[in-house]
Amino acid sequence: MNVLLSAAFVLCWSSGFIGAKLGAGSADAVTILMWRFLPLGLVLAVVAATLTRAAWRGLTARDLLRQAAIGALSQSGYLLTVYYAIQLGVSSGTTALIDGTQPLLAGALAGPLLHQHVSRRQWVGLFLGVVGVATVTLADAGAVDGVVPWAYAIAFLGMLCLVAATFLEGRSRAPVAPSVAMTVHCATSAVVFTALATASGAALPPAEPSFWLAISWLVVLATFGGYGLYWLVLRRSGVTAVNTLMFLMAPVTAVWGALMFGEPFGPQTAAGLVVCLAAVVIVRSDGANGRTKECSPAAVH
Repeated sequence: MNVLLSAAFVLCWSSGFIGAKLGAGSADAVTILMWRFLPLGLVLAVVAATLTRAAWRGLTARDLLRQAAIGALSQSGYLLTVYYAIQLGVSSGTTALIDGTQPLLAGALAGPLLHQHVSRRQWVGLFLGVVGVATVTLADAGAVDGVVPWAYAIAFLGMLCLVAATFLEGRSRAPVAPSVAMTVHCATSAVVFTALATASGAALPPAEPSFWLAISWLVVLATFGGYGLYWLVLRRSGVTAVNTLMFLMAPVTAVWGALMFGEPFGPQTAAGLVVCLAAVVIVRSDGANGRTKECSPAAVH
């Protein structure tokens, strides 16, 4: 059962990058994100007022503001940069790989920011991860015409939003139920993306069926499937298993994108993915000795 749940989690989480690619041809990023989160935020607000009211008891305004800030970073900032990078032509697999290095960077920054020990082996793993990302990024840039170089920097900015959200979440002292966190995060994103879409004149959704197919795909598979299975796998298998599975998103998305959209997947891309997986093995084997603090993904994909 755990194997099936893990496989479903990897597929559903990876589907977020594929859904972003599906919607890229029919509407602006802010339009897609507005209509992804506005109905979702309203539904979750109704659920919070009826079915999950007990989970909100004891929370202070400061707790909710912290969750709103985490949501603004892990959803609003992260997803906007991911969607924008994909709309600019960055492949879904490369975007997933860049974002997938977040736990490596968070682990490296845990030393100077949280005064935790980071071993030499972990620094080697981080260096290999950077080499792997650079290899895949250069392969993607060389295979796709018309992509401006700074489009890849946008994907890195999204990964930094995840890192910031992870540390903000890690410094929170008050435990927050997953249902509360998801509701606050989605409501925050609904407000942010509705404001951005309205201000830019992109609030009106297109009539194309492909747009609503992409929205349905993102809500059902990426949000409820990916996020729901994340917590289920976390509770059954632990945070180490979840973080390890996160590094499978890049190769799965790269293969998926190549089959579905004809995105480049050559020897250089494969080599970069192997290097990144080696980096994960090095960091995880060192972390198994108890010398690193686990960091869980903060994003609702």
